[in-house]
Amino acid sequence: MENWNSANHDLFYGKDGELTGAEESQEVSMLALHLLQSALVHVNTLLLQEVLAEPKWAANLTDADRRGLSPLFWTHVNPYGRFERHDPPSRPAPAYRPEPPTRRR
Repeated sequence: MENWNSANHDLFYGKDGELTGAEESQEVSMLALHLLQSALVHVNTLLLQEVLAEPKWAANLTDADRRGLSPLFWTHVNPYGRFERHDPPSRPAPAYRPEPPTRRR
């Protein structure tokens, strides 16, 4: 979790990572940071799923390894440039299949 907090400081680098200004401005900044965090976790989850779908990786991981996996990493992010994902031409990006909504009675 401490690593994720340091990511917050690096991702929210304006004003040395401090929330300043009017209360409404602080709220908008915090909401933007939460949106960025959620997007990063989503992308990381897709990347992990893609790697774990390969049989050679699935065979090498123990149960303890699987329990230790987390989408809370950001070492691949360059906050001062571009992040480009290069998919091999033979394999398209994984399809997102949302679960159908459940009906409540």
